[in-house]
Amino acid sequence: MIEVWFYHLQRQSLEAALPILLERSLARGWRVVVQASSERRLKELDDLLWSYAPESFLPHGTRKDFEPEAQPIYLTVAADNPNGADVRFFVEDASVAPVLANAESAPRERALLLFDGNDEAAVLAARGQWKQLKDAGHVLSYWRQSEDGKWEKQA
Repeated sequence: MIEVWFYHLQRQSLEAALPILLERSLARGWRVVVQASSERRLKELDDLLWSYAPESFLPHGTRKDFEPEAQPIYLTVAADNPNGADVRFFVEDASVAPVLANAESAPRERALLLFDGNDEAAVLAARGQWKQLKDAGHVLSYWRQSEDGKWEKQA
């Protein structure tokens, strides 16, 4: 079973937290898929990864780009996994369980669900996904940020 980590965003926005987590994934030599629920959000993430820091960018692509299998980070709204991702990030309430149930779309190592802890609907949706994934037998971890911004495992 794939490990699933839930990241409770309260001190940082997705736009602040995601690039850092993606950098850490690439530093480990992992290939990444980021799955959103809407094309609008996907476009926002695409723009963010090109411009989040003045001195760098995160190499990535979408289905619109050539050779998706060669992308270190692949952005999608679907269950596709053309780059053979080691880790898969789910944002904007993207549904985790169906992706993990399919060996072709599941990541090799880990899935991460990032949710906005300041949005009650997002918290409820994450709780629903937690229950569904736990019932399916996945190993789950819950992470939240400390006062100084470090991620700490809570459960």
